[in-house]
Amino acid sequence: MKINTYIDHTLLKADATLAQIQQLCEEAKTYQFASVCIPSYFVADAYKILRQTNVKVCTVVGFPLGNSSTETKVREAQIAIENGAEEIDMVINQAAIKSNKWDDVQSDISQVKVVTGNYILKVILETCNLTDEEIARACQEADRAGADFVKTSTGFASDGATVEAVQIMKANISANVKIKASGGIRDLETVQKYIDLGVSRIGASSGVAIMEGTASNSSY
Repeated sequence: MKINTYIDHTLLKADATLAQIQQLCEEAKTYQFASVCIPSYFVADAYKILRQTNVKVCTVVGFPLGNSSTETKVREAQIAIENGAEEIDMVINQAAIKSNKWDDVQSDISQVKVVTGNYILKVILETCNLTDEEIARACQEADRAGADFVKTSTGFASDGATVEAVQIMKANISANVKIKASGGIRDLETVQKYIDLGVSRIGASSGVAIMEGTASNSSY
């Protein structure tokens, strides 16, 4: 098992600089991570660095709250893809979930999936804000809407990935949908724990530390 191929090497801090994004990309090239997950502002810059490698450019849409309009999310995704992104991590509309407007939840995801096409769409649930029942239903709606992944967390809420949330997610998706665990994953032991649960991708700002077997306290 090649741990590096599971990792989305992530930097999403509001004050991230171009120099830091460039360093992130160089690290991703060195360790051959699955992708870099970065703000959309830097997508074109990252694409220039990574376009001749196997490392994908991933960016976020509707981040970090998820309650922007569907039209806004669609346009964000379109622009990101035009600039070189091949993976989109969109935040689910938690406001619609809490309002029990599940048709809106599914429509929001499906419309973004239309513009992402054959590129990967991951749907961030922000599981710490949802009940177990809402996590289950959100996974079902994401599956029906054509999502490629469901993802635990933005890394900006009160908590990140948990074993319990991943188990619920796994029980409520078809074979067409994979799981990304993110938020608070900072060492190899934790990565291995989630892979053993069936997770296919790990979102982490500590990718280098994970690969080198050292501890890290970094965050997105």
